[in-house]
Amino acid sequence: MATPNFWDDQNAAQKVINEANALKDPVNELRELEETYENLVVSHELVKEEEDQELQTELESELKELSTQLSNFELTMLLSEPHDKNNALLELHPGAGGTESQDWASMLLRMYTRWSEDKGYKVETMDYLPGDEAGVKSVTLNIKGHNAYGYLKTEKGVHRLVRISPFDSSGRRHTSFVSCEVMPELDDDIEIELKPDEIKIDTYRASGAGGQHVNTTDSAVRMTHLPTNTVVSCQTERSQIKNRERAIKMLKAKLYQRRIEEQQAELNEIRGEQKEIGWGSQIRSYVFHPYSLVKDHRTNVEIGNAQGVMDGDIDPFIDAYLRSQMK
Repeated sequence: MATPNFWDDQNAAQKVINEANALKDPVNELRELEETYENLVVSHELVKEEEDQELQTELESELKELSTQLSNFELTMLLSEPHDKNNALLELHPGAGGTESQDWASMLLRMYTRWSEDKGYKVETMDYLPGDEAGVKSVTLNIKGHNAYGYLKTEKGVHRLVRISPFDSSGRRHTSFVSCEVMPELDDDIEIELKPDEIKIDTYRASGAGGQHVNTTDSAVRMTHLPTNTVVSCQTERSQIKNRERAIKMLKAKLYQRRIEEQQAELNEIRGEQKEIGWGSQIRSYVFHPYSLVKDHRTNVEIGNAQGVMDGDIDPFIDAYLRSQMK
């Protein structure tokens, strides 16, 4: 950063600064934790000498707070993969079941939006296709913030809901499924080759939540990568040109994620790992009836407060899954 030509390429310079700051933050946080620990050691010695009940109560409270801070710091350190620090592209796709599954998708959309806002992340809707009666047929979010992808990659998979359907006049219990896909928003220096003759581009009129039109021109863009049948859509910008640019970035992210998954599948085959992949292999079940329970099938973490989870309290699931991958 001290070199004379550092600012000649402002984008590259900003990237270096962001990376430097990302390295400084955990170092500073660790120093603060060490300082807090040293102060608590001194307080502990005072408690032993003076047998002060009030001081002991205060010490116990501060120890619990330090334990929580250490746990959060450890979790942050687990996010060490190359793109963990990136923004996240999150897609929700309802399964079979029409309105019931589309409503479930809208509930998950709210859950992830609430979680993101609690983290201080910015949520941008890249594409939104409303359901026929309620909910959404598909939605793509760009969740912007440090480590957004690192956290949300743990949510990739099928989410299952069991409840009494509000759309069933007979009051019967229904099971619905929604697939969640998560990809990192890639930097411009990631090389993914896109040949023009392998891309099909369709334009259409953008529409937002509730069915209202965002504008009256065909500015929304849908891109299909023909060799892999990979599809992305973008309608967040009013300009078709800008939507094309963003759709290309989304397509590259999907193809990059596909490449990573293929490499992982090859490694698993070499190691002899057997993993069932299918619509029925849900990662998490949300039960609203006949009892309230959310269970993650990968880590066996269970939370009885289903409403709290739907309000965005999914950190226990994220925490447990990230830690399980380090064993």
